[in-house]
Amino acid sequence: MTGLLPGAAALLLLALLVPLGLAAYRMLTGPGIADRFVALDMLTAVAVGFAGVVVVLTGLAAFLDVALGLVLINFVATCAFASFLERKGDEPEGGEP
Repeated sequence: MTGLLPGAAALLLLALLVPLGLAAYRMLTGPGIADRFVALDMLTAVAVGFAGVVVVLTGLAAFLDVALGLVLINFVATCAFASFLERKGDEPEGGEP
């Protein structure tokens, strides 16, 4: 691969390190579980971005399958977590049903 594409892809990989680091920091130090889960969503989005750049660099379409799998798992996990938070908010304060 010649030309501008490898350099641009390397620059994109470096640019993706910034949100990766910020999301990892938020996930480790988030004040609540919802903040940590949003950071996990962001980490998944960055991982999909990395997979997309690797596909452009290498031409291997297998990384598209990896990205699609990550997105699907993330979507199901987000739906499950939202359902969990919705049920948790309906519980009375005393812990009695």
